[in-house]
Parts: sequence; structure tokens; C-alpha cells
Amino acid sequence: MTPSEQLQRYWETTGAGHTFTHPLDAELLSRHVSFEARILDYGCGYGRLAAELAALGYHRVCGVDPSAALVERGLSEHPGLDLRRLAGLPLPFADGEFDAALLFAVLTCVPQERVQRETVAELARVVRPGGVLYLSDVPIQRDEHHQARYRAAAEWAEAYGVFGIEDGGVFRHQDPVRLRALLAEQGFEVAEEHEDPVPTLDGKVVTRLQLVARRRA
Repeated sequence: MTPSEQLQRYWETTGAGHTFTHPLDAELLSRHVSFEARILDYGCGYGRLAAELAALGYHRVCGVDPSAALVERGLSEHPGLDLRRLAGLPLPFADGEFDAALLFAVLTCVPQERVQRETVAELARVVRPGGVLYLSDVPIQRDEHHQARYRAAAEWAEAYGVFGIEDGGVFRHQDPVRLRALLAEQGFEVAEEHEDPVPTLDGKVVTRLQLVARRRA
């Protein structure tokens, strides 16, 4: 089984039972995205953020995820949401179909460099000129616990910041400089960014990086 196949299997089995904890900053979102906006929640999982957006008054939200198990869970927990299982790229949407896209702790779950680049490029395609990409993810952490995890994965990991957890999951914390460059390469300009502490899947706390970027016209 290839690493990609192992990762896919994880999110159809063990990973599909996780409770995601990466929070939405509703105030930050409201400064850049109107309630009338057509929003794509890419990597929506079981619809946690899509449900929160609906409760806030954003009613034109489409959530997509490659995991059939997570989408099935989402449709069960949040009936009425527009959640779709889309196995891969490209997405079946027109160029510029969305006013905004959310990419929440998704790159953390996609350790492969190629897939990260393809993901951001595809979101650049479906977000209209002047539209917004709200990216929230975990940068490389400096504490010894995480540094030890990165070192332990050095022999097999594609990049520094990749690590495995006890249940078989593989994740990647991001180099912020590379992350900003990746956005710039795909035509996004960062309009606002913040760091704050957030809980993790295993009950710890990390510093996250939020980037709100606007697609150049």
C-alpha cells in the first residue's frame, strides 16, 4: 500500500471518528466575507464548520471532502447541509464560482508537497477574482514535544514538520514562509493574518496561523 493509499484509508476508518477542534474566527471571517457570499468549505470533514457557518447566517455554503465516511457522518449529524464527497481534483465547479473558500487544518492532513500545491491551485481557480481564501493551519511548533515528533519522522518524511501519531495518522505542520509563498504563487495576496492558541485532536494546545488572502483580479 502506498503512503497516499494509507492516508486515504486512515480518513475512511480511524480518522473519521475524530472530533475536530480547529476553531472558526467568526469575527475575522465577517470582516472579509459577506453573509450573501457563496462559500466553499474544502476539506469539510463531517460538516462542523459548515454547520457553524449556517448558524451564523451564511446560507450559501458547500462543503466537500474526499472521505466518504466523514461526509456520511456529516449528513447524518447535520441533515440539510450541502456536503459532498469528491474523491479528488479537479473540482466539478466553474472557474470563479465561489466568493470565498475555507481551508481549515486541511494542509495539516495533507503531508505531500505536490498535493498541497495542487489543492491551493484548484482553490485559486474556483474562487473569483477579488474573492477570499481563508486559510487556517498549524505552523511548525518550537516546543520540544513537537520537535521530537518531527525528528522521529525525519527518515521517511517528505518535509520537516511531518509527524505520525499513535493511531496511524500522518500530519504536517507548515513553514509559514513557504505557506505565504504558496499563496502568492497562486495569485493570492494576504490581507490579514493572526496567530492564536488552539486545541489539537489529542488534547494539547498549539499556535495556529490564520491567513485571509484575496485573489488578485
